[in-house]
Amino acid sequence: MPLIPTSLSDQLYTAPPLRKTRVCGMIDVILIGLLVLAVLIHLSLVSHLDADVAAVYLRALAISSVLSLVPISILWFLDRRERESPWMLALAFLWGGVIATTLSLPLNTALLRAVDRWIALNPMVLDLLGPNAAALIAAPLSAPIVEEVIKAAGVALILWMLRGEFDGMRDGFVYGAMVGVGFNWFEAPLYVAQTYAQFGTAGWGMQLGWRYALFGFAGHAMFTGLFGASLGLALQTRRRWLKLAAPILGLALAVLAHAYNNVLPLIFAIAARAAGEPPPHADAPPPDIGLIEAWVSGSLAQLTLFLPFVLLLGFGLWRSGVWERRVIREELADEVGRSVTRGEYGDILRDRAFRTRRIDALHPAVSAALVNAQHELAFRKRRARDEGRDPDADPLVLAWRDEIRMLRELVD
Repeated sequence: MPLIPTSLSDQLYTAPPLRKTRVCGMIDVILIGLLVLAVLIHLSLVSHLDADVAAVYLRALAISSVLSLVPISILWFLDRRERESPWMLALAFLWGGVIATTLSLPLNTALLRAVDRWIALNPMVLDLLGPNAAALIAAPLSAPIVEEVIKAAGVALILWMLRGEFDGMRDGFVYGAMVGVGFNWFEAPLYVAQTYAQFGTAGWGMQLGWRYALFGFAGHAMFTGLFGASLGLALQTRRRWLKLAAPILGLALAVLAHAYNNVLPLIFAIAARAAGEPPPHADAPPPDIGLIEAWVSGSLAQLTLFLPFVLLLGFGLWRSGVWERRVIREELADEVGRSVTRGEYGDILRDRAFRTRRIDALHPAVSAALVNAQHELAFRKRRARDEGRDPDADPLVLAWRDEIRMLRELVD
């Protein structure tokens, strides 16, 4: 007997137009088509690399895959009260790692070439910044807008597909950060291979250690996590003005944080020239430091440089946890004796920020499924209530109650 009945799975797409099977099928076909096309493009790029460069890239991709497990595990823990579908989390990861990288590449390249042509008409800029002038100028102009908009589109698409399950800031951050983790998973090995092709040394530590600083939440995971959290806030709040303003502000913060990250090398280059130092040479390899040393120095630097953004996300995640526990506590209060036992509700009242509620008398898998179903029931009741509907007449509320009853029957 499946833990979640087919009828409930079908009802996850509760907001129009996705409850129409034809539209769901069309979106699935488009996403699969985009994913296949993106994979073919990436394979084509790798196939045109020299054998030694391709070997370095594949090795870096393997290391990046292992390092990505750290932020993914943290996101899985953050999502423990109301589990998202592993398939949708995988979609978020692949959107960032395959689709977003593919769509961003030609746009970033086009702007880089445009800046290069502009520099050719302004040789003073080349004298000031050296042979890396085009990359230094284009990086804060192109990538923050192009990449953040494309990554945000993936998060918004997931929201559109899962409006019945996308509940608040925590959900939004998890999906947004997962898109960012995917983007970083693919981008970091590209920089390793590019460094090797240019200098003959891969710079493993600097490229991978720095890009996975702050346990993988520096860079793209933080940028897109800001947008995802703001999108979740728009769903969570009852204030109409905030529903409209939060996604716009979140995207602006993501672009701002990304631009700030990318403009720093340009600022350092200009400051160095102002101090009388010569422009940096294009043939200067990155410093040869170990992975751990790069991770520690990168984490400290990122924490210092991005402290306002880190504090903002930290505060948002803390508040989202408080909100989740309150919703579960309030919405399950009248479920005691029906979907929740008195003992289980006592555990709900004792729940804290870093705890994971379990029902010890049950098998771990059944316990996890039952706790998740109870929490899903609570969030769905709150969603119906916020939308001015009677929770007891909501089909998903009824479906989750049936699911809880079925889970209890498994152990009776």
